[in-house]
Order: sequence, then structure tokens, then C-alpha cells
Amino acid sequence: MSRRGSMQYWPHRRAHKRLPRMRSAPRIGAPVLCNIVAYKVGMTHFTMLDDTESVTKGAEISKSCTILEVPETNIYGVRFYSKDPLTNYKVVAAEVLASSGKQGKSEEDLNGMRSRLKEFIDVTALMVAHPESTGIGQHHPVKFESPVGGKSVEEKFNFIAGLLTKRVNANDVFKNGEYIDVISISKGKGWQGAIKRFGISKQPRKTTKKIRHVGTLGPATPPKVLYTVPHAGQMGFNYRTEHNKRIFKIGDSNDKSINPSAGFTNYGVVKNGYVIIGGSVPGPAKGLVRIRKAIRRAGATIKEPTISYLAIER
Repeated sequence: MSRRGSMQYWPHRRAHKRLPRMRSAPRIGAPVLCNIVAYKVGMTHFTMLDDTESVTKGAEISKSCTILEVPETNIYGVRFYSKDPLTNYKVVAAEVLASSGKQGKSEEDLNGMRSRLKEFIDVTALMVAHPESTGIGQHHPVKFESPVGGKSVEEKFNFIAGLLTKRVNANDVFKNGEYIDVISISKGKGWQGAIKRFGISKQPRKTTKKIRHVGTLGPATPPKVLYTVPHAGQMGFNYRTEHNKRIFKIGDSNDKSINPSAGFTNYGVVKNGYVIIGGSVPGPAKGLVRIRKAIRRAGATIKEPTISYLAIER
């Protein structure tokens, strides 16, 4: 019985939310946001001068890429963490949200928390993305949390307080040529059989039972069906993280040259800033993608890529 289904991710569970979860973040000495969210637009290709240490170094090469649109994003609050004395875990201790009612209310709350910074072990930024600024047809705001780099809690707090209620763009967090991690949710394919889900071979034509099923459920001992036996089940719509994807271009909202004459297939027109990432990104068009500072290449040298041509239909 041949198979090609990977057991690397097991069990195969559906994602609980459309917002990809982020379980870890890199440790950065400078005060900077660690992640933002974007929407997958589609794929194309471009040509550039190869700046890697490969056999084609200095030559013009063609690479596939994915375009992500970054919606209007703001910082709306600060979250403080302390250590639980019983479990020794990091728990949420307090929050300060930007007040839209009383003038100066959030400044008073921030000044009150500034004197208590010694009680906390970490500070993060509360952010919100507005998909209504795009053309994908979604209107529910996406709230997420972003860790912040810095050497001390006070440095992180001052950085977030200075950006409270302000808009955050992609070029405020990342740079051209920087390596990042992409966290998204793969395409959902529903309930599928073992043939499509694990790639096993079909049974011969004269099989007395079903054709599209596994040939054996395992040996007589142990007297149970092991989890490694291919079975039908949910396929796709899983959390996936791809490491060390490179940013080749960051565009602002004024750059409309990225749009084809009829818009992108299954997406439409890019209205905000965008990010061009090398290679593919899991998930469908209009899917929510989380872009994070690379964990495995922290502190790597950033080289500015030289793009000579970007394939866009006119």
C-alpha cells in the first residue's frame, strides 16, 4: 500500500478561527512591532538579479511571488503581563484601551500604569485591522495582539504609547529584502476519502469490496487500528507556518501600478499598501495571513533586492 500523506501534522484538525494563531515571537533588542495581518491577493512572477550565494549569482532570474494587501491597521490598546506566583505562567494583568469618549482619558490611564511598570514582565500592543478599507467585502474588524521588541518593559511601553491610535503600515514594521515567517490557514477541502487525503492506491478492478478504500487496517496484533492507517476525514483548513520567506517589495497605498486592468482574479483591486513575498503562501484568495518577524533568521543581514520586471496584466 503506497501513500504520500505526511504524518508530520497529526492529528489533522480544523482551525478554530480564521485569524491564524501565533504561539511565539522573536526576541528583538530594538523597539519594533513583531507582526501584522494582511489578505492574500494572488500570485505572479518577477525577474531580478540573483543576490544569493548560488551558481546564478549576478544573473537575471525569474521567481514566483505572492501579493498580500495590508489593510488599514491601528493600535488601540496596551496589554500588561505579570507572572502568576502559583503556576509561574505569564498571565494578563491589565489593559489600557484608547478612549474615544472622554478627551484625555487614555493619557490618564497610561500615566497611571507608567508608575506600575515594575510589577509587569512584558507589554504588548493591541491592534485592529479594518477589512472594509479593502475591496474583499468583509466589514468585521480583525483584532489581534503583537509582541514588541525592546530591552526593557519601560522601553516597550513608551514605544506602544507613542503609536496609540496611529496607523501602522507595512514599511513601519518590515524592510525590503527582510526574511519573515508567514502564518495562515490552508485551503479547506471538507470531508475527503483516503485516496485524496493520503494518496493511497485504488484497489484492483475485481476487488469484492470498495475500490476507493484502504487495503488493510493493520495486523492482528495489536488488536486495534493505529493512527498511522489512512482514513477518511477533514482535509485542509489547518494552521500552517512557513519560515524564512523573503520580502521583495513593499508598496504604499499611492502605488496603483500593482493592479491589473481588470483587477486580480478572485480578489479585485488592491486599495491599500501591499507586500510582495517570494514563493507561495498557504490559503485561498482573500484569506487572512499573519506576517511575523523571522524567528530562525533573527539579526540576518538585509539585502535590498533589485527587481527589473513584475508580471502584471494590463
